[in-house]
Amino acid sequence: MRLDGVMGSYDALLVVSFGGPEGPDDVMPFLENVVRGRGVPRERLLEVEAHYQRFGGVSPINRQCRELIEAIRPHVDLPIYWGNRNWHPFLADTLRQMAADGVRRAAAFITSAYSSYSSCRQYLDDIARARAEVPGAPEVVRLRHYFDHPAFIAAFADHTAEAIGRLPAELRDRARLVFTAHSIPLSMAAGASPWRNGYEVQLRRVAGLVADRVGRTQWDLVWQSRSGPPHVPWLEPDVCDHLRALAKEGVAAVVLVPIGFVTDHMEVVYDLDVEAADVARELGIALTRAATAGTHPRFAEMVADLLAEPEPVNCPDLCCPAPARPGRP
Repeated sequence: MRLDGVMGSYDALLVVSFGGPEGPDDVMPFLENVVRGRGVPRERLLEVEAHYQRFGGVSPINRQCRELIEAIRPHVDLPIYWGNRNWHPFLADTLRQMAADGVRRAAAFITSAYSSYSSCRQYLDDIARARAEVPGAPEVVRLRHYFDHPAFIAAFADHTAEAIGRLPAELRDRARLVFTAHSIPLSMAAGASPWRNGYEVQLRRVAGLVADRVGRTQWDLVWQSRSGPPHVPWLEPDVCDHLRALAKEGVAAVVLVPIGFVTDHMEVVYDLDVEAADVARELGIALTRAATAGTHPRFAEMVADLLAEPEPVNCPDLCCPAPARPGRP
């Protein structure tokens, strides 16, 4: 179905996500897909597998993608398809179905809002790789980064206010907002993007905008879910280390706001809801965690806004390059 204006240049909307296991037997094959070619030790995979198995081998991300698609549907008069980078439904399979359905040009909404190799370029590379596997694959146009879109900010502001409200009344005004995002290597964070150090700059902008919306002037941006070798520098401080530092300052309550994640990943439900919560409990800090943007009504409506905007300019070829790895220049 074609529509008038910019949205009318697309035959379909393709929601592109990271993917996640949906049962105990899926976990290790999924993790092997995620780390293929990166030389991650088997011991580390087994450690992460245990995190998933604690939740029955199911990541919340696929369920939330299905819910997000249903929330988007009333606002977008286009057929909606869904493809993942690392688990079913795989991008190539989805593009194959789209080609069979006669789709020729699709807009891609990527469930990652920021600029970096892992949060942007890797998605584009995987889309290109999947298209190369499918004869007659549709053209895929990525919708723009939306980290500072008012609807994205509003979703996190509403969820942050709700999380503050779950604290004991006497602690709410004194609670420290601690924004979190997935840590990445410093070499990746400083990669050639439209902004130098674009990933961190964008996250700090979002944190400031959300804090303003909930009337807070004091906040921190910290990092979580580091997975690289110890000798490689990554963005710091880690969220658990930061909680320990706040305890020494006498901070009694913290609200974690995972602005680096559009939907819940295992990194949110394990690294924050289990590990960080355990540390806060040991320290005597009252802790709540804001929801991700998820299916917030404003966030779902935002997708239609993006479709109606002028078609985005393609990223430069050198934007957000892959980090150097052993054996690769």
